[in-house]
Amino acid sequence: MTSATPLPAETLSITEVAERTGLSPDTLRYYEKAGLISPVGRSTSGRRRYAAADMNWIDFLLRLRDTGMSIADMQRFAELRRGGAATTADRLAMLREHRVRLHRRIHGLQVSGRALDDKIDHYERLLEDT
Repeated sequence: MTSATPLPAETLSITEVAERTGLSPDTLRYYEKAGLISPVGRSTSGRRRYAAADMNWIDFLLRLRDTGMSIADMQRFAELRRGGAATTADRLAMLREHRVRLHRRIHGLQVSGRALDDKIDHYERLLEDT
């Protein structure tokens, strides 16, 4: 959204977005500067105002981050998104590849979790035997 684009009636300040997302205002500004977030609309006084679409995109970025997607890959995805419908297949491919990596990571965590459970059981048996 550019400054020439009228803002929707309901928008949020950077402070409100920070409170809702857990991201700091500095991080939100960094995300915009890094191209993760398209330029945010501005109020008549020049302050950032986040629309519902901005919030939906930030929520999705946070999900990508939480699932281990790198900043570089999130930047690439955001760039493709800005490319519109012509990039749909590329975005789908990126998400599918990320899902494969995520499933591998989940499997690895499950294996590690079972090893941790085994070690806890071992120490509990040692305590019971004493």
